[in-house]
Amino acid sequence: MYGTVMVAQLKEPTTAEELRQSMEKWRVSRPGRPGLVDAQMLLTEDGGRVVSAVRFASKEDYWAIADDVAHDEWFQTRIAPLLDGEPTWMDGNWIEG
Repeated sequence: MYGTVMVAQLKEPTTAEELRQSMEKWRVSRPGRPGLVDAQMLLTEDGGRVVSAVRFASKEDYWAIADDVAHDEWFQTRIAPLLDGEPTWMDGNWIEG
């Protein structure tokens, strides 16, 4: 499996419900994403940071969505406005154990 982890500071405290709604809008607007295994978000208790982990069946499946213009538009309109600065991205192979 291949995927990404994003770590970001939020502009102001954000609720889990706000993030859940953003993820739900992504799921609804982007049905049939080939190779998507799962996507999770962790919101720190103080609402100040978010960690997102997304896994795909293959590196090719991951890059197909990472390079998708519609996905970038969703990120820029739904997630980026919540962030204080640029997020840190880490892409790589998931190791199962």
